[in-house]
Amino acid sequence: MANTSDIKNGSVILHKNKRMKVVEFLHVKPGKGPAFVRTKLKDISSGKIIDETFNAGVKLEFLKIEAKEMQFLYNDSDSYIFMDSGTYEQFNVSNDQINDNRNYLKPGMNVDLLFDNDEVLDIRLPAHVVLEVIETEPGVKGNTATGATKPATVETDYSIQVPLFIDNGDLIKIDTRSGEYIERVKT
Repeated sequence: MANTSDIKNGSVILHKNKRMKVVEFLHVKPGKGPAFVRTKLKDISSGKIIDETFNAGVKLEFLKIEAKEMQFLYNDSDSYIFMDSGTYEQFNVSNDQINDNRNYLKPGMNVDLLFDNDEVLDIRLPAHVVLEVIETEPGVKGNTATGATKPATVETDYSIQVPLFIDNGDLIKIDTRSGEYIERVKT
């Protein structure tokens, strides 16, 4: 058993008989009274985020989560199929667990799947992905200084705001944490 001083972002604890992922935490030492830890916890099974406060030194049960690198193969109607590149074993991950990560997944891409024993808990994407723009209004030469944006659809059917100079067929880098355009990638 560990205590509140061992809390880190991304760690998984067993709290109220549910597996909860620590989204963020803050150790607070007020001028008067005992110290405490304020956390935001995400219920892994339902995706619901709750605020929870623990007194400093409270014992918590941390779960050992294993991350395995997997290759995304394809999406069928109710799940996403991933393959372990070493053993060629395939894993089905339900659409509910993928959530908004579907906007950045393209076949052949490597991601980390987080496991508790044999159960898939979560998917961890790289910080940035490069996707091709498949539909947007034509770009206008010299239209780079205004900072204006336009909608574009990338190869995963995700709609994103991009600068006016982006054209169909351009490769763009997207931040997977915020879902925002970062830059155009030269080919």
